[in-house]
Amino acid sequence: MQAMFDLLKTLLSDPGAAETAPGKLTFELAVAALLIEVAAQADGISPVERDAVKAILGRQFSLAPAEAETLLNDAARAQANAPHLLRFTRAIKDGMPLDERERLIEWLWEVVYADGQEHDLEAALMRRLAGLIYVPDQASGGARKRVRRRLGLEA
Repeated sequence: MQAMFDLLKTLLSDPGAAETAPGKLTFELAVAALLIEVAAQADGISPVERDAVKAILGRQFSLAPAEAETLLNDAARAQANAPHLLRFTRAIKDGMPLDERERLIEWLWEVVYADGQEHDLEAALMRRLAGLIYVPDQASGGARKRVRRRLGLEA
């Protein structure tokens, strides 16, 4: 528990520390952990959701497939051991400008729709995450619509 307080204290006093301190939360790990959190909402992480997370990580962080897999596994462990999302959302809120946080919301919606469906738990988490990383509801809704359109889910 003390380690968690120390990490939060470090993040609050020096937002850039999350990216550089060895053994600490990196920006990429925080993003990956949120992607995993969304994927796990409806009955655990399906293979298609896992593939979507891996593809997003590879594409957005210019990672080779093996590197994306390693980041995904590290994020799954970090997410499973975290008592709440504040650790991840704080690093993202402090480390990304608004336009990039809006793009992150779009990546998260991609994971929600990876299986072609939006579950109630996923939608509720998306509203919560948007608030925690200070993305307006209108921007999150726009990201959701763009992803649905891109995936051919608009009725």
